[in-house]
Amino acid sequence: MACTLMRTFLQRFAPSGRALVIAGPYLWLLIFFLVPFLLVVKISFSDLQFSIPPYTRLTALKDGVLHITLRLSNYVFLVADSLYLATYLNSLKVAFISTLLCLLIGYPMAYYIARSNPHIRNLLMMGIMLPFWTSFLIRIYAWIGILKNNGLLNNVLMWTGLIDTPIELYRTDIAVYIGMVYSYLPFFVMPLYAHLVKMDLSLLEAAYDLGARPWKTFVQVTLPLSKNGVIAGGLLVFIPAVGEYVIPELLGSADTLMIGRVMWNEFFNNADWPMAAAATCTMVLLLLVPMAVFQYSQAKELNQG
Repeated sequence: MACTLMRTFLQRFAPSGRALVIAGPYLWLLIFFLVPFLLVVKISFSDLQFSIPPYTRLTALKDGVLHITLRLSNYVFLVADSLYLATYLNSLKVAFISTLLCLLIGYPMAYYIARSNPHIRNLLMMGIMLPFWTSFLIRIYAWIGILKNNGLLNNVLMWTGLIDTPIELYRTDIAVYIGMVYSYLPFFVMPLYAHLVKMDLSLLEAAYDLGARPWKTFVQVTLPLSKNGVIAGGLLVFIPAVGEYVIPELLGSADTLMIGRVMWNEFFNNADWPMAAAATCTMVLLLLVPMAVFQYSQAKELNQG
């Protein structure tokens, strides 16, 4: 009887193999993403104090009564201070332009690789992924040597006689965009390539048979079918670009306002953890909007299918 009851219990409540497989990644995200983020949210509602830790407690037990104090002054300061507003807007602008440039450069690359000979397709994709074999920091440092006034690019242009004086590229917004596109272009190409390579080419042949021109076939057939790849690649570029710190710090000027640099200054230079935590939480909320749009478009397409 006991064995029968135990067997019935296990059959009803024991997790299936699929649930156990899915539970692993969710457990990883819970421990290493959600819990640390909740700690950041907690710090954002505290106040600065010069001690260890450098923020006040949210809870206190006095006379048997639990007191919870949530301070909104950090978020109010974010809204009221024009510097933070300008920083957020500039971060969104830099991320949007970088994503647009990756689209203009990455779409032809992904399309060419997807339509190339299968024997060289893997070699071309290896060329896209090859930069990941080198440290990200070293790659950005390499661009310093290329873009400086006495760097490789200016020396080559002056040697060929195209320019007489060096072009000011280093410590400019142009250098930041170059670093952004160079660093995040593979993140755009790879998901877009995955969509283009699986496309049914008979649809293109049918469009040609019906008299459609190549540009019209691209606009009405190829582009709509690759929309999800464009969105996925765009999000993979836009989301990390908003909070980028290394590229603006190494290639940008002192006037290059990015939220990643502001958070670094608040954490390490000013030791104002509550303010930095509030800026971080606000940035995460801003990034949730494009992610929600992508999830909505994915769910809508699945329902229509």
